Amino acid sequence: MLSFAPALVFLSAFAISVRQDRRMFRNAVLLGLTVISAGAGLLLSRPEHAGALLVLYLVLPAFASLVLSAFLIANGLTMVRKEGRSPANLLSLLTGLAIIALYFVLTVLGRNPSALASLVLAILLMLCAYVSFLFVCFLGYAFLYGRIVVRGDVDFVVMLGSGLLGGERVSPLLASRLREGLRIHDRQVARGGRAPRLLTSGGQGPDEKMPEATAMAGWLVGNGAPAAHVLTEERSRDTEENLRFSRVIMEAEKPDYTCVVVTNNFHAFRAAMTARREGVRGQVLGSPTARYFWPSATIREFVAVLWENRTVNLAMAALMAGLGLLLALPQWWS
Repeated sequence: MLSFAPALVFLSAFAISVRQDRRMFRNAVLLGLTVISAGAGLLLSRPEHAGALLVLYLVLPAFASLVLSAFLIANGLTMVRKEGRSPANLLSLLTGLAIIALYFVLTVLGRNPSALASLVLAILLMLCAYVSFLFVCFLGYAFLYGRIVVRGDVDFVVMLGSGLLGGERVSPLLASRLREGLRIHDRQVARGGRAPRLLTSGGQGPDEKMPEATAMAGWLVGNGAPAAHVLTEERSRDTEENLRFSRVIMEAEKPDYTCVVVTNNFHAFRAAMTARREGVRGQVLGSPTARYFWPSATIREFVAVLWENRTVNLAMAALMAGLGLLLALPQWWS
């Protein structure tokens, strides 16, 4: 049982952290460390199965990443065919190609007997392990966070904006958010609760004929929402401002408000982290997204999370590179 002590420590820390606030990336990392330490504990407690377990822990992820690269390339081609060749739509295709290119580079370095090749290989492997760990943590916890349901009444349902078609029409992606927000409103009213205010949030982009919030409010009213229940926030330009300006409106109307924020499912966890930073009192729910759109959007969200925490990630990357250097030193001096 002692071999599983680290896993129990990480699991306890995860449970405490989630209880404090579900909207932290720390929760994702603690969950990942719990799984890894549990795997290490299993290795230590079952030495007779160490070979099979090492294959499971090392070979299977390598094979899975190759399968992932093929899936991403296929998805990227679908994105280009259905959505066009914008940089965002090329993301999954480029990521799949990058994984294959990385495997090629690692193979070449692994076959090179020079000390320099060993040094570069060790550093690359450590950096890849770090980024892969964070990505799996992000996926796993984002999936768990997406299982949140609204319990009890809320005062506001905040729907985050996205671009308008032709500068004035609600897109299918945005309609998904609005439909989910209206569903939350209607369900709360149907069970006898107070009617929450529907708060649409989104300013006017340079290529748009009206604020996104205005178009969103029109969609809601056109689809059965009482006009008296709809509010608009028309100044924001990004998710941070969506949540910051919406919080000001909610606090002005009801200082002790509770809310739920609605965005698309691929964006829910990062939006939740932003909501926490902006002091918004409420969880974030995700609305359905077309399956082919999800991989590119998820990669974009992960990159955004890395960038938002760039100081910590750069420090950790430097640490991983240093560990790679230490691993390569024996061959360097031999």
